[in-house]
Amino acid sequence: MTGSDALTSQTVDLLQAMIRNACVNDGTAESGQEVRNADLLEAYLGNAGLDVERFEPTPGRTSLVARIEGSDPSAPSLCLMGHTDVVPVNPDGWSRDPFAGDLVDGEVWGRGAVDMLNLTASQAVVMRTLADSGFRPRGDLIFFAVADEESGSLHGARWMVDNEADAIRADYVLTENGGLHSGTEGAPVISVNVAEKGASWRRLTVRGTPGHGSMPYRTDNALVKAAAVVQRLAEYQPQPRFHELWRAQVESMGLPDEARDQLLDEDRVDGFLADVPHAGTAGHLHACTHTTFSPNVGDGPGKTNVIPDRVSIDVDIRTMPGDHTEEVAAHLREALGDLADHVETEVIMDDAASSSRIDTPLWDALERAITKPFPSARLNPQFIVGFTDARVYREMGAVAYGAGLLSPSISGGEFSRRFHGHDERIDVESLRLTTNMYLDVCRDMLG
Repeated sequence: MTGSDALTSQTVDLLQAMIRNACVNDGTAESGQEVRNADLLEAYLGNAGLDVERFEPTPGRTSLVARIEGSDPSAPSLCLMGHTDVVPVNPDGWSRDPFAGDLVDGEVWGRGAVDMLNLTASQAVVMRTLADSGFRPRGDLIFFAVADEESGSLHGARWMVDNEADAIRADYVLTENGGLHSGTEGAPVISVNVAEKGASWRRLTVRGTPGHGSMPYRTDNALVKAAAVVQRLAEYQPQPRFHELWRAQVESMGLPDEARDQLLDEDRVDGFLADVPHAGTAGHLHACTHTTFSPNVGDGPGKTNVIPDRVSIDVDIRTMPGDHTEEVAAHLREALGDLADHVETEVIMDDAASSSRIDTPLWDALERAITKPFPSARLNPQFIVGFTDARVYREMGAVAYGAGLLSPSISGGEFSRRFHGHDERIDVESLRLTTNMYLDVCRDMLG
């Protein structure tokens, strides 16, 4: 077995074990139980003699930090950051057990296989490999296996920054996701995530007057008012606004000239999106160019024969650069109109859009590592519509990129369907490419 094959085998085994630990984060404080993956990773890294620190702000919500000390205190540090939690799953929609970690036809199946236990496993393998080899970096090399990324980081990265920032502080960070191929065969393009939308989650509460469900006439029903609030949010269409990376993203798609020109015109982009036949494609392009509002959770004191006096609606708001607390409040007032005065608003999460520059040594190291297996490829900086823990590091002043390296056989559309979807899986070739890429970047940046 070659050295590359041995590393890939370790990555596959570790990924399967992490999937089987089923660290499902449903947003409650007691869920996640990332301690299971922390125990697994500590045992794996400890066998290489690495010192590992554990942090547990909430019972079972364990994050782990391993470090190889640098020889030069003034040299830049690099952190490999991967989260260890996964989102909930509906097994009825799966072809296989989502927590079996099956290896079938060259693919590892299971919840977390692409988000992002694949990358976390690769990072751990690279950390252990470098420790085993006696690697002495110029600057610190840090591995941060973090809890609670999937529900806003309160029990993970956010807590660490507020309470143990020095344990994870780094100049440069590699995390999820990146590595998708696009462009043409003659001019391939590989994505690196350098910016992301903000997350401004809000809880909207509507009040009414309780009463008996047998007499609904002329009553003050909170659920009826809440339904009107949801409808107005669904119908709200804020103006499009382009970010600085949008032109490069559009040009990398290889579209006909007319389609490209429409996507680059703020006056015409909405009309173009309305005519896109594929709903998933339209939804992604819309999210790239608009602040969005998605009312996803409703809650109230429910009983069939009682008219409710309170209903709360949790709204997932993803903001474009320039939209933050005050702008979100203005959007909500515009969307709700005369209903705005009947809604109480609570901030659940309020993180602004973030970005990292690309004129950095880490970008150069990534380019050298990625063009090693794909010599004609160029890197394409991407603005993503989800959020990651990269935003927390950017607030600390770090340069943070989402960077893996996937097989060219995986299309962007197929990859996005696997995120939080049924039949999530990753091919072994992508695991090999990513593990080797991380290894090359660490040696290049810090060797």
